Amino acid sequence: MEKQIPAAADRKKYTNGEVTVVWQPHICIHSAVCFKGLPTVFDPRKRPWVTPEGSTTEIIVKQVKKCPSGALSYFRNDEIEGNVEVEGETVVEILTKGPLLVYGNLTVKDAAGNAAKKSKVTAFCRCGHSGNKPYCDGSHVTVKFEG
Repeated sequence: MEKQIPAAADRKKYTNGEVTVVWQPHICIHSAVCFKGLPTVFDPRKRPWVTPEGSTTEIIVKQVKKCPSGALSYFRNDEIEGNVEVEGETVVEILTKGPLLVYGNLTVKDAAGNAAKKSKVTAFCRCGHSGNKPYCDGSHVTVKFEG
């Protein structure tokens, strides 16, 4: 039996009418790639912190694709929202002092055998302190993980 993690209720959505940015806070590793790359849309000091009217759809999509944890995703409003698989090979990247990033399509099974389908980028904990294992929750920053 497959269990979808996270529940849709755990997702926040922000739209400019053309594109909807989806944020899953429980998998965000707080890398600040979004904020540093496009502060007119992503500003954690503001509420709401995502304001898609701050840029064009194309620029927003380009920035969201750079999210290392996959906490940010998007869908065009004229398309159906869903988990779109990516094409190509799976790539694993180790971030210095941070998580293990896996790019591509995969299925993650927990100890009870529940499976979650993942695509695009998935960040796995390397420091051992995440409260959302096996996924990274940014705890490596707090514990000053070296690795």
